[in-house]
Amino acid sequence: MPEPFGPAEFAATANVSRETLQRLEAYVALLIEWNARQNMVSRSSLEDVWRRHVWDSAQLVPLLPNSIKTLADLGSGAGFPALVLASLRPDIKVSLTEATTKKCRFLAEAAHALQVEVDIRNTRIEAGPREGFDAVTARACAPLDLLLTYASRFQKPNAVNLFLKGQDVEAELKDATKSWKMEVLKHPSRSGPGTILEIRKLAHVQPGRPLVTA
Repeated sequence: MPEPFGPAEFAATANVSRETLQRLEAYVALLIEWNARQNMVSRSSLEDVWRRHVWDSAQLVPLLPNSIKTLADLGSGAGFPALVLASLRPDIKVSLTEATTKKCRFLAEAAHALQVEVDIRNTRIEAGPREGFDAVTARACAPLDLLLTYASRFQKPNAVNLFLKGQDVEAELKDATKSWKMEVLKHPSRSGPGTILEIRKLAHVQPGRPLVTA
């Protein structure tokens, strides 16, 4: 059994203020309320929500350069990691793309509870306009090859992509490098099994051309 990890453990680990913790507690309470009638996250994961969702999202903060001003989150679902990042980095303008209307209504309520201003886009990722962002995030959105296709629509020249991935990360990377060249750093997840992929210099490669990866 993992060690207990609740609000107090999260606050100590992530070094957040009391006020920020209170807003995150309101977000978690709203998530539990909504999850009783709408499948926002798996019910079993709510038993360890502060580790599996809140801390899982917050661990991305040190990987976000201080200089970034805009962030696009793809397939935002229940708002992880986007709303946690918006709460912990209020200097960043965060945009969330989510196709399900009910989930967008939840995201709006959750943003109000967190007292953050975010841009919520109720559309499919591939249907939205191309727009450059300093950072792109995604969690449990799509296999990496498809995710890179989505993310390529949101890249500024020096954009950083942070993707939370599970146990199939190596197979996904192998498949993705057939179509994409990129610089990749792999960070072990601090919230449990998994890997954070930090991807830069993303470029599509035509079939038959050599790939350059790092």
